[in-house]
Amino acid sequence: MKFEKKQANTKQEIPTASMPDIIFMLLFFFMVTTTLRDTTLLVKFVLPQAEAIEKIDKKRFVSYIFVGTDERIQIDDAIVDMDKIVPIMSDKRSDIPQLIVSLRVDRDQKMGIITDIQQKLRDADALRLNYSAKPKPKEM
Repeated sequence: MKFEKKQANTKQEIPTASMPDIIFMLLFFFMVTTTLRDTTLLVKFVLPQAEAIEKIDKKRFVSYIFVGTDERIQIDDAIVDMDKIVPIMSDKRSDIPQLIVSLRVDRDQKMGIITDIQQKLRDADALRLNYSAKPKPKEM
């Protein structure tokens, strides 16, 4: 008696039935976790350099005020006048009580405009203030 080996009728293909589900889950994951740039910069500025810099952990509580080389002030996506700072920041402060205002001011800007902005922020009760800077290159 001779024994013959039977060939198995199994296919060696990878099942692709759940592929659309996996792709959809990955797409949804990246859409939820990706953060996009909030504002479009309308002013030009060069940040000053600093020796000691501390990074802000919770960026969702940060509102940026940009002051450009031509003394234009930008909050969110709009150029604003000095007298608009108080109502805008008061509204933001009422929405987010832990609001941190980060000033991104051109390095050649005069201190007078910064002092005026600080006074407006005091009037809006936005007292947590941060000054943005870039690190100084370390010398060897």
